[in-house]
Amino acid sequence: MNYKNPFPTVDLIIENHKNEILLIERKNIPHGWALPGGFVDYGESLEHAAKREGKEETNLDIELISPFKAYSNPERDKRAHTITFVFIAKGKGEAKGMDDAKQAKWFSIEEIKQLNIAFDHKKIIFDYLKYKNFLKEKALDFYTIGKYLLNE
Repeated sequence: MNYKNPFPTVDLIIENHKNEILLIERKNIPHGWALPGGFVDYGESLEHAAKREGKEETNLDIELISPFKAYSNPERDKRAHTITFVFIAKGKGEAKGMDDAKQAKWFSIEEIKQLNIAFDHKKIIFDYLKYKNFLKEKALDFYTIGKYLLNE
């Protein structure tokens, strides 16, 4: 039998102490800015793929803080049906574009509103901000939630 299945991917929301979010400028189609991430290799966990893709595209050593959400709209990537799992992460080191990223740059939320953002990544970022505000209202944080969800 020949099955046609969606491709699994991962994406990272990496925020710095200034509440800026790290985006990469894509070398390949679709062009524009995007969250760091990419395809999960066969035999690889989502967590490993997120750390690997984050390092490959941004030069940062990635620490996963918390799982965030999955996005599966078949139209989210015009190249093929992909399902992405998004992680909230921190990065150590100097951010610079590597691999298939022209550059890596920190952006404020106001700047992000004006950018050409690939895929559904603008939606992901604004979903993240809503979630972040919800946690703040409940006096929770990503580290507490993440330790529980990542079983650490």
